[in-house]
Amino acid sequence: MATVTRAIDCLVNVSMVKGDKPPDWMVRVKEDYFKGGESFLKDADFDQLVDEMDRLGVRRAILTSSVRDGAASKAREFVEKAPERFSLGIGGFDLLRPMKTVRVLSETAANAPVSYASVGPSFWGDGNYPASDAVYYPLYTKACELDLPVTVNTGLPGPPLPGEAQNPIHLDRVCQRFPELKLCMMHGADPWWDLAIRLMGKYANLHLMTSAWSPKRLPESLLHYMRTRGRNKIIFASDSPVLSITRTVTEASRLDLEPEVLDAYLYGNADRFFFDGGGDR
Repeated sequence: MATVTRAIDCLVNVSMVKGDKPPDWMVRVKEDYFKGGESFLKDADFDQLVDEMDRLGVRRAILTSSVRDGAASKAREFVEKAPERFSLGIGGFDLLRPMKTVRVLSETAANAPVSYASVGPSFWGDGNYPASDAVYYPLYTKACELDLPVTVNTGLPGPPLPGEAQNPIHLDRVCQRFPELKLCMMHGADPWWDLAIRLMGKYANLHLMTSAWSPKRLPESLLHYMRTRGRNKIIFASDSPVLSITRTVTEASRLDLEPEVLDAYLYGNADRFFFDGGGDR
């Protein structure tokens, strides 16, 4: 087992439930897909989260936040308390209102430490808008102007939602039309792992994040890619509390990876891609 000396967790949820009651799909994915306990739906405690990160060598975490929550989100509170440890991954864009999307992304990035903008094709518009659809183009264009990465859910979603829109093949056209765009597939790419690997070999700016995937369940084809041509392409994330930081970092440390490959996966690739090599500043 390799020793983990440093890591960046690129997807942590500090508040899973908006409002008084979680949506039915979230309860179903907790119980049927992840077999999650009650902690799955609980808000994070700041001190407990920092303590867990310190114990595991996690130097920074990117916290999910919606533009609909504005400055009042719990993630924003955590960032304000410890900006050296936390930044934001922003989602919840109204992509059918392109000028509103462009303005809110610009305003948010100007007023908070934003590490990426995030979209989930299966989770809005009834799953009818794959990432190659023109409704995303204003977001991609503004992200290029801001030099801000975009993360896109790929692979079949855990909730009972249509999954075809999250086939990685849709990113082929995106990468061809926006070669400047820093793009990261999020939540793995099951069952299209080999296609995702082929696309990463084709496009320099395309990466993959293993959020919501137990490291010990990652396919051998991806691990082989990490050991060979893709050692700079794969980025660690837990999706805590869906999967805990403790579980995912511990399992990652037990993967059959050389120390420099493990360090790239847990820290170096995220540091370069999301923080321009300044993740410890």
